[in-house]
Amino acid sequence: MMMLDQYAVFGHPISHSKSPRIHSLFAEQTGQQIHYVAQDVPAGAFKAAADTFFAADGKGLNCTVPLKELAWQYAGQLSVSARKSKAVNTLARLADGSILGDNTDGIGLVRDLTINHNITLANSRILILGAGGATRGILHPLLAQNPAHISIVNRTRHKADTIVHEFADLGSLNSCDYADLTSLQFDLIINATSASLSDELPPLPDALLAANGYCYDLAYANKPTAFVRWGKTQHARKSLDGLGMLVEQAAEAFALWRGIRPETGPVIDLLNREREA
Repeated sequence: MMMLDQYAVFGHPISHSKSPRIHSLFAEQTGQQIHYVAQDVPAGAFKAAADTFFAADGKGLNCTVPLKELAWQYAGQLSVSARKSKAVNTLARLADGSILGDNTDGIGLVRDLTINHNITLANSRILILGAGGATRGILHPLLAQNPAHISIVNRTRHKADTIVHEFADLGSLNSCDYADLTSLQFDLIINATSASLSDELPPLPDALLAANGYCYDLAYANKPTAFVRWGKTQHARKSLDGLGMLVEQAAEAFALWRGIRPETGPVIDLLNREREA
């Protein structure tokens, strides 16, 4: 009996994860023989669980909330994106046994926006809500698209200030308070807060979204999130959640592990049909 290469996603909680479904679809599509499972791993148990996984010949891990910063610390080598973001969502065991940490969230977001939805990021005005690890994970690839500028708003201003300072060498960035938003407009508003998990909405003024602008929630759910619903009330050209980003970042991880990039469109379409059923 052939032994399948072992992969997993660690997180806490993790029962809702679509990652095993996505990677099984990728494996079927590309003819790769893998076994991918979800494992509930609290932060305090991460290092021991990762050590055990790789010691048992595990090939790669995805890491989600609340483990991305711990995975960054765990990796022996870091990609440029991971080094900059100080967060890792993908660990790969290399041929020499060392562990590479990468962050595929940002490229997953950019691919979903630009390829799947034909949204032009160059010269656009972008607002990111929140200044946590999710924002750190997407900034480097977003700035590489040469937007006019990116503003980061956060309830605690100094957290946004810190990120702006760390990423200032990559493009035009500034921080602001929610109170500052009443006089501003943006072509793309990205929700990187955790508000959607409790179906809540950050304090956003009307007229914040420019005409023909876009809204994008990094979170996803079977029904539209509070932010996606807000975007529709603001007449967004498109108001999207993060399901496409989830599939795209998974495809980047799969390519890192297996050396082949799956087609994401059919998987996104299937998952959308399943959640609408």
